[in-house]
Amino acid sequence: MSTVKYSYVTDKGMRRQENQDCCYAFEPEPGALFAIVCDGMGGENAGDIASTLAVETIVHRIRTGWHRNMQPASVKNLLLTSITAANICVYDLAQSEEIYRGMGTTVVCAVLLGDNVTIAHAGDSRAYICNGGLRQLTKDHSLVQELLDAGDLSPEEAKNYPQKNYITRALGVIEQIQIDFARAELKPDETLLLCSDGLTNYVSDEEICRIIREEKDADPAKTLVSQANLGGGGDNITAVVITNC
Repeated sequence: MSTVKYSYVTDKGMRRQENQDCCYAFEPEPGALFAIVCDGMGGENAGDIASTLAVETIVHRIRTGWHRNMQPASVKNLLLTSITAANICVYDLAQSEEIYRGMGTTVVCAVLLGDNVTIAHAGDSRAYICNGGLRQLTKDHSLVQELLDAGDLSPEEAKNYPQKNYITRALGVIEQIQIDFARAELKPDETLLLCSDGLTNYVSDEEICRIIREEKDADPAKTLVSQANLGGGGDNITAVVITNC
């Protein structure tokens, strides 16, 4: 059985008054790991409430629905039902009081079973595999991504696009959420990274890989967040780093 080492850190950054990101990771059984990152949106504390409620709901559903000898189809179904439940919880709360109207949250979560990874996501929080370079497993649900796909925006233009933070899919915004899934293999010495855009907007792919490589025996998530703050820290920053040892 392979050994997995993981760490996770979230930080409000250098310019924000509060942290609307939320993250968690735990082992439902030996040889299995669940991890999640949510990046909340909404006025005042609403984004924080949305992301925290989503993480708490999904983690609870994963814990109670988990059983030994889970197969890939069962893992995908458990992720689907857990995220759907979180969407309902956030949506209902957003509709219940005026101060919560418009709140929502991105979500990216992963289940690692042995060497096999199942990813589920909505929004622009991302999952990567680092194996010398960064390979993105998720595709952003954002206006910028749609413009890139249509050829109406170049990658260089996308970096400074005025509506860069406009996402097209998030938990809690509408009654039903569409979730995208991805599968990957995490080979020995490879690392899975889940993160909010507060990391990738302020740390280059090359620097992320360098930190993961050099800090793998320490706390790479903490170092990644520190580097994002050094790079400007203009947003909340979250990183979950999982290495297959």
